[in-house]
Amino acid sequence: MLPACSNNPISSSSSSSYSSDLHNLKKPKTPEHHLPMKNATTFNFLHTHISANPRFWLLAAFLSAQALILFITRSAPLSLSPKPPATNQPHFIQHRFPTESDVRDQRSNRPSIPDDPECQSGRVYIYDIPSMFTKDLVLSECNDLHPWRWQCGIGPNDGYGKDAVELAGILPDNFVPAWYRTNQFSLELIFHYRMLNYRCRTREPESATAFYMPFYAGLAVAKYLWINDTAKRDWHCNMFLKWVKNQTYWQKNKGSDHFITLGRITWDFRRLSDPGREWGSSFLNLPEMEKVMRFNLEKAPGIDLDISVPYPTGFHPHSKKQILQWQSFLRKQNRTSLFTFIGASHGSLDDDFRSLLLSYCYNESTACHVVDCALTPCNNGSSVVLKASLSSHFCLQPKGDSYTRRGVFDCMVAGSIPVFFWKRTAYDQYQWFLPGKPKSYSVYIDHEDVRKGKSIRKVLEGYSKEEVRKMREKVIETVPSLVYARPKDPSESIGDAFEIAVEGVLGKLRYEKIWNEEWKDDEDDENVLTR
Repeated sequence: MLPACSNNPISSSSSSSYSSDLHNLKKPKTPEHHLPMKNATTFNFLHTHISANPRFWLLAAFLSAQALILFITRSAPLSLSPKPPATNQPHFIQHRFPTESDVRDQRSNRPSIPDDPECQSGRVYIYDIPSMFTKDLVLSECNDLHPWRWQCGIGPNDGYGKDAVELAGILPDNFVPAWYRTNQFSLELIFHYRMLNYRCRTREPESATAFYMPFYAGLAVAKYLWINDTAKRDWHCNMFLKWVKNQTYWQKNKGSDHFITLGRITWDFRRLSDPGREWGSSFLNLPEMEKVMRFNLEKAPGIDLDISVPYPTGFHPHSKKQILQWQSFLRKQNRTSLFTFIGASHGSLDDDFRSLLLSYCYNESTACHVVDCALTPCNNGSSVVLKASLSSHFCLQPKGDSYTRRGVFDCMVAGSIPVFFWKRTAYDQYQWFLPGKPKSYSVYIDHEDVRKGKSIRKVLEGYSKEEVRKMREKVIETVPSLVYARPKDPSESIGDAFEIAVEGVLGKLRYEKIWNEEWKDDEDDENVLTR
């Protein structure tokens, strides 16, 4: 967002003398009946000089007129804000994604793109790409309970996973059909499915604001992540870029109006050049990707084109009504545990923080609900994870194998308040999806303080019941922006994480286009004045 600023032409060193001059100015003593004579004298003076220098005064008049016209046109207000949500919408928070004020200079107030009543930020064209880059990468048969075969269970139900039938008896019957055994790396399939049914999709590329590339890069790269063969790991990515570079609308803007979903963290696509650092693909290091916007589960600091989006959870509501019902259900939960920790130790790491939390929770068994994932299967949103989150006021969220982890979203979707130990786990990520004030929905305890003996229990018990209630309410209000819906009616706008992400990209591209066209108009105006 462009920073608000105030440009004062009077420096601090001259402001005092300027004020003194103003104070010393005296009102003219000329009486009002002398004014006509003064005006007549002025008129004769101007007449004499205009007659003597007609070309100079003609140029001055022309420039003054131009300046007046520019001032008037720049002063007209511009309103491009989307319509406010209807009062019967689910309890959404006000999401912060780019608006016209973020990319509009005060001088540029003339819209150059006609409004689309249905899709105010524009429409998306989806490439029909060869199947070698999409469905051919999905395993059709495998056991999704196998802990080391991460790609299992991604394919069923358009990427949402198998039906979570084991939740029958745990949840009310009306919610069970909306829960799936969703793999945390299935985002590429989910976005592809939603994009194909998106209400603002266009089949005419010339009318598109943005172009979506449904390449399953995460599936392609991950097939070879644990194999020391970077050529195989990069092959699909290189072949896809070779294909897309030949497309007409890529060539038009070199990919600057294109976007893609990467169903893994950004580091899986940014292979480092240091000796021995051969993890991941070089996909995002390639020059063709320099202008492409990408959704990923964890973004790189300071990279504006990286847009972090929530990990997929198991809850995929079918309508706005179902979201409202789920929020009401969460408010009525009887939470018997102060906090929960769901996770496993990282045995390969010395001084592992997750091991420390496990030990701490076992010692605080009256306050902490422990789910040790080394003993109990926790993958793909198991019933054990949901039950622990529904019954706890707080959920401990250390960093995972990277700074972020799916567990943050599993616990928040269940109405539990997250406790973070690293700011980069959430506060430096997901700005479009989480509330702007971290303290309104979460607790932060520095991991080093915990290592030094700070009591997590005492920190959490220090919050009053009213403070806990307010934080939980903010978490519940945030739920719609954390889930990926599976709407029965594709034309219904639900305001979920998918819509927030796509409309954020469309809005950004739309206003960048306005900015660029207005900047070109400014240059044209300046060229006219300097001729």
